[in-house]
Amino acid sequence: MTFDVLWLSRADIDSLGLTMREIMDVVEEGFAAMGRGEVEMPAKIGIHTRTDCFNHSMPCYVSGTLDLAGVKVVSGYPPNQKKGLPYISGIWTLIDPETGLVRSVMDAGWITAWRTGAASGVYARHFGNPETKSVCIIGLGVQGHMNLRAMLEVFPNIEEVRMFDPVAAQAARFQTNMQPLAPGARFLDCDTPREAVANADVVITCTPIVEKPERFVKAEWLKPEVLAIAVDYDSAFDAETMSGAACFTTDSETQYLWTQDHGTYFQTGYPAKAGLHSDMGEICAGKKAGLRTGRRAAVLMGIALDDVMTGHLIYEKALEKKTGTWVQL
Repeated sequence: MTFDVLWLSRADIDSLGLTMREIMDVVEEGFAAMGRGEVEMPAKIGIHTRTDCFNHSMPCYVSGTLDLAGVKVVSGYPPNQKKGLPYISGIWTLIDPETGLVRSVMDAGWITAWRTGAASGVYARHFGNPETKSVCIIGLGVQGHMNLRAMLEVFPNIEEVRMFDPVAAQAARFQTNMQPLAPGARFLDCDTPREAVANADVVITCTPIVEKPERFVKAEWLKPEVLAIAVDYDSAFDAETMSGAACFTTDSETQYLWTQDHGTYFQTGYPAKAGLHSDMGEICAGKKAGLRTGRRAAVLMGIALDDVMTGHLIYEKALEKKTGTWVQL
C-alpha cells in the first residue's frame, strides 16, 4: 500500500518566507514542553567517517497537546567548505505519531541553520541585557549569519557588530549580507579574536566542531558583564569562560551530561552537573529564571527538539501555501 509524502527542498522552504521570530517562538514552545517532561529525546548517535566529521541521527517526540515526532539525519563535514560544498547537510522527516507513517521529508540544512540561531535567540531573551549595544560574532559562516539575525530580534538597539574569521574574505561577505538587517550598526572587521571580543556585550562563537579544540577565546579577554554563547560545543571558549561564569546554561542538561560522559567533548574543565545553573527546558517552563548580570555562559548544542518544532512549522506553512512536491512511498 502506498501513501503520499510531501517533499520540501531548500528552495521550497525559502519560498515560505518564515521569519527568525516565528522560529524562535516555536523553539521556545518546545523548550517549555521539555521543561514539563513532555519530550522523549535520546542523545545524538553517529558515525565519523573522517576526522572532525560526523553523521548524526536525531529523533524526538513531543507529547502533550503538541504531539509531534520526527527524525533528522545530518552530516557535518568541515573540509567541505574548501570544496565549495555545504558544511551541514541532511534530511528531516516528519512522522505521524498515530501511525508512524512519514508525512514529509525536507532539507535539514535549512532547518539546522535557522533553529540553531533561534535557540541562541531564545537564550538571549531570558539572559540578555535589554540594553545590549555590541555583538561579537566569531566564525562568519551560516551560523554566524543566523545568530546575528537572532540577536537583532532580541536586541533592537545594536550599534556595533564585531567580526572575526580566519578566512579574510568572510568579513566583507558577512557585512554585505547582514548590513541591510542592521543599517544603523557599525561592522568592524577585527584582526584577532581578542580584538573582536573586547568590550562586546554578547560574544557568540560559530566555528567548526572539532575533536581536539584549541579553545582560543579566553575568559580574561571578556568584559565582566557579557553573554557568552557557544554554538560550536567546546571548540572556541576556554573552560574558564564556562566554569567561572555567574551561571552556566545548556539547551538540554541530559544531553550535555551524556555527551560529556560518553564523548570527547566538554572535557578538561568544562562544567559538570554541579556547575549547571539550568537548561532551557527549566527556563522556558518557568521553573528557573535567567540571570541578566555578570558573565552568563551557555553551550547550545542544537537538539532534535528544535528540529521537530521548526520542521512542523515548515510543514504547516507549506500546506497552507500549497508548496512542495507530493510523492508516493
